[in-house]
Parts: sequence; structure tokens; C-alpha cells
Amino acid sequence: MKVEVDSFSGSKIYPGRGTLFVRGDSKIFRFQNSKSASLFHQRKNPRRISWTVLFRRQHRKGITEEAAKKRSRKTVKSQRAIVGASLDLIKERRSQKPEQRKADREAAALKEKEKKKALKENKKAEKAKLGASAGSKISKQQAKGAFQKVHATSR
Repeated sequence: MKVEVDSFSGSKIYPGRGTLFVRGDSKIFRFQNSKSASLFHQRKNPRRISWTVLFRRQHRKGITEEAAKKRSRKTVKSQRAIVGASLDLIKERRSQKPEQRKADREAAALKEKEKKKALKENKKAEKAKLGASAGSKISKQQAKGAFQKVHATSR
């Protein structure tokens, strides 16, 4: 037994019931009764007629029992390691107190400052050593390898 669907109202049409309308472009429309056929031919919008399936779907009528069955799944949070930090390290950092974290950050900044200062001192010492061994003063441009112009004054 093949059950058709009404083109206008969306209700079921059982065998032996309803009418068939074939439009000029060969599109087939099936109607359960003359009421839905008449409304279709009047070019009424089935979404605006309260007893049609389309209206009921659009206005969410009669879906309360279906909504009760549907349950949303709770999202499960999972943690993964990031490049450069293992999961243990991340958990340890997360469990740290803000004061401890601040103190660690300041200690790291101080250590970095000391390191930079030491590098600067080394650089300065090397420069002084090179300056003492060279003897003659060299301008910045000469150090870079620039060509020195010779001005000849003859009158």
C-alpha cells in the first residue's frame, strides 16, 4: 500500500482517495480533498494556513513529546599536551598560586637581566681589548669598509 503526501497540506493520502493535478510544465500535485486543491489553485501559502503540516512545523506545534526524548550530551573536557609543555607541567602551572607564579616570573626576569648584563660586560671587555691592540682610531664608516675620499687641494 503506497501512501502519498498532499502537495498543499502535507497530510497523508491513502489509496483510492484524493485527486491528481498535472501542471503545464508536467509537475504533478496530489491533493487529499477539494479543500486543499482549492486553496492551492487560489495560490494560498500553506505556511499561513493553521491546519497544514507546514504551518505546524514553522510554528513548532506538537513537538513537545519529541523534544523530551532528545537529550543533549554534555561535552567532556580533555587536556592535551602542547608543543614545548607536557601535560604534567601544564597541570602543575595551573595548580600554582598567583603569588607563587608572580614570584617565579620575577625571578626569571631577574635571571635574564643578569645574563644580559654579563653579556654586555663581556662585549665591552672584548671591545676594549681590541681597541688597545689596534692602536689607531678607526671611524665607523672605515670599520664598515667604506671607501675614503682623498681631497687634493692644489692652487
